[in-house]
Parts: sequence; structure tokens; C-alpha cells
Amino acid sequence: MKFSVKALRPRGGVVSLTLEAADADGARRSVVAQGLGVVSVRAASPLGERLARARAAFGLELFGQELVSLLDAGLSLVEAIDLLADKERGRGSGAVVAALRDDLGCGLSFADALQRQPAAFPPLFVASVRAAERSGDLREAVSRFLDYRAQVDRVRRKVVAASVYPLLLMAVGALVAGFMLVWVVPRFSRLYDELGSELPWLTRALMQWGELLQAHAGAVFAGAAACAGALVFAATRPALHRWLAPRLWRLPALGERLRVYELARFYRTLAMLLDSGIALPTALDMAGGLLSPLLRHALARAAADVLEGQSVSRAFERHGLTTPVSQRLLAVGERSGRMPQMVARAALFHEEELARWIDWFTRLFEPALMVLIGVLVGLIVVLLYLPIFELADSVR
Repeated sequence: MKFSVKALRPRGGVVSLTLEAADADGARRSVVAQGLGVVSVRAASPLGERLARARAAFGLELFGQELVSLLDAGLSLVEAIDLLADKERGRGSGAVVAALRDDLGCGLSFADALQRQPAAFPPLFVASVRAAERSGDLREAVSRFLDYRAQVDRVRRKVVAASVYPLLLMAVGALVAGFMLVWVVPRFSRLYDELGSELPWLTRALMQWGELLQAHAGAVFAGAAACAGALVFAATRPALHRWLAPRLWRLPALGERLRVYELARFYRTLAMLLDSGIALPTALDMAGGLLSPLLRHALARAAADVLEGQSVSRAFERHGLTTPVSQRLLAVGERSGRMPQMVARAALFHEEELARWIDWFTRLFEPALMVLIGVLVGLIVVLLYLPIFELADSVR
């Protein structure tokens, strides 16, 4: 979830930033890791977050791609930043790049200049750049981070894309059913009252519901809107997340998928940090901030075991941070000395597994949802015309 943090810079001045972390403690640790002093931490409201993001209007991916292109063209870092600052002048991101140019001109390292703007550059990016400054491979570090962001967002985009069509189906089904109950059913009710025929009890119940909804249509729609708003508001509350997450994890099928998703994101982040040259204890601490509280506590215990001399694969397996496949890959990485590559391979395996599961679920759920909506609408139509069918049979 997102947190709004006010922090003090080492050289004075208060900065406001928005961070993604599992809880407030994780956000506080991320800020402290950047060398800032925490003043306050609070959950960010979605509306405020969107407005702040719109004001900042800084695209990290675009900045990274342009920086890599300029470095590939043979420009030095200072020349590349100076060119980007001139290009972005007058835009929302211009102030960020101009501040980078000024800090580099004052003699700060690139990582220190990035760290002074935590609202634009996340801690993982700063850590990758800092490690690259020691090895002298800045271009590779930025490219590696861009690849990492693209891989992490791939599963998230797939989940969002898979959710659009079912939500659209449910919205259309609700509108059709509501229209029939509020407008069509009351007219059939008046028609049957004029005919004076005896109605089946299911049809009578449908007519009563239709008349009730028509008589109180304003209150019904206002109540539905209020319920929808309350659900949206509750979905953004950290307290609800803390209460709901453990219960979702207990569900037989969904809980395991949630665990695999978190592990895939954790492995992807850990692989990027290790490949950047960051030490394993530091990488575990930084990557652990992306985990849910349940897995983050397990990671803390596993990290303590690693510091005591246990292998990573054994410590992770002991505390439930592996699957059978990832445990074997971690063991191979330890034996071969290719731990970053094996962790990245474990992340890729689980991401592909999740993608296949999402495809399977949507192919099953979407037709089932269409059938359910069709049955609901068809049932209303049948109940409306059932008295007419019985009248036709009596005429014969």
C-alpha cells in the first residue's frame, strides 16, 4: 500500500514523498535507509496520491530509457543530465532533472543526487545506482532496473486486464436486471391487475419486488451508490487490509496464489539487487519491504538464520519462503555461484505460472459469469410471461 511520509534531509529542509510498503514500519525503514529523518508516516489517500502524482508528472521509466540512450551515444553522465534538463524545461519533470544537474554540479555523486529526491526515485533505483558507481557500470544498472520494473508490472497488468471484462459484464448485467425490475416489471404488473387473472406465486413475488423498487427508486439507487462508495472507501483502509489479508491467505486455492505472487515479486527484486552487487543481507532487508507482514516476519527469521551460517535455500525453505521449484533453483545457485541468475529464474517460473493460472481462471470464470447473468435475466423474462403461457393453455 502507499504511505505519505514527511522527512528531514541531512542538510536541512523537509521533504514530502510517497512510498509503497507493506505497512508503516516498512515505509519508515525505507526512508531511514535513504539517510532521511522520519517526521511522520501516514497512509496515503488514493485521491491525494493521484493528485500528487499528477503534479509531479515524472516518468522514471522514460527518464531511464533516455539516460541509457544518451550514455550509449557516448555522452558522459553530466552531459546526459544537462541535455535532459534542457529538454524537460517547462514540464512537470523539469524541476527534478534540473535539481539533479545542480547537485551533480555541486560535486555530489549521482546516487546522492537521486537520494535527495525520494518522491521521484525509489530506494531500489538509488541502491542500484550506488552499487554501479562502485563498479563503474551505470548504464547497465539503469537498464537492469528498467527490466526489473517491466517484469514486475507484467503480472500486475495481466491481473488488471483480466479483471476488466468480468467487471464490465457484471455492470451490464446489473443495469439490465435493474432496468427490467424498475421499468418493465411494474408495467406487466398493471397489465395483470387489469386482466384480474391469478398469478403464480413466483410471478407475484417478482411483481411485488418491481413495485417496491419503482416506488422507492430514488432511495434504492442512493443506497446502492452509498454502499459502493463505502466499499471503495473501506478497500483503501489499511485496517481492512490487515484484517482481510490473513483470511484470504487461508482460502485453499487463492491463498497459495497470493503467496506465489508475493514470492515472485520478492525473487525478482532480490535478483535485481544481487545482480547490482548489493550484499545479500542488505538486499534481503530492502526486498523484504515489498512483502506482506506474514511473509516479512518469516523473511526476518530466515535472514537471521543466514547470518548464523545457514544456506539461503535451507533457511528460506524452513520459513516457508520457497516452493519446490524455487528451493531447488536456490540450491543450484548456491552450489554454482550464480545466485542472482537462479533467483531471477525462480521469479520468471512463478510469474509464468501465475500468468497461466490467470488465463485458465478467466477462461472459466467469464463464460460462467455470462451464463449466470443470462440465467438471471432469462428467469425474470420467464416469470413475466408465465401467466400468459398459462392463459394460453387454459384457452385451449
